[in-house]
Amino acid sequence: MSSSKINKVQISTKINGQEYDLLIPPYMSLLDTLREIVGLTGTKEGCLDGNCGACTVNVDGRIVDSCLVLGPEVNGKDVNTVEGMATPEGLHPLQKAFLEEAALQCGICTPGFLVSAKGLLDNEPSPSEDRIRHWLAGNLCRCTGYDKIIKAVQKASK
Repeated sequence: MSSSKINKVQISTKINGQEYDLLIPPYMSLLDTLREIVGLTGTKEGCLDGNCGACTVNVDGRIVDSCLVLGPEVNGKDVNTVEGMATPEGLHPLQKAFLEEAALQCGICTPGFLVSAKGLLDNEPSPSEDRIRHWLAGNLCRCTGYDKIIKAVQKASK
């Protein structure tokens, strides 16, 4: 069967504050929807089974692995990605802190860490180190270790 004959579903969603009406295959993940349909490539593909956190996004205030969510599931919902963190005025304090603390190397995990950490700081502006480590436990880094990432989140919380 040709791909033009595959049934698609229409969804309406808000991504980083912008309204989108999308026509997507019903089986397409949110990760692929963001990257391939919307063109937001900041959300990274890591493991595709919800273990690494590289694809973390915020959906209606919940931190989720976008590889485990189907695109049609965000119909009527607000999605926020790493691209939505910076403003025309500049980088988000977390992004600045990650740069200042050298909390990234290859960059694959960084968007997921940033979105997860923002979710924490939005709910708890001054978390303890233990709380930060617990909150970020779903995000894996294979390059930097975690100390610089924790220090960056602590710095941004101030």
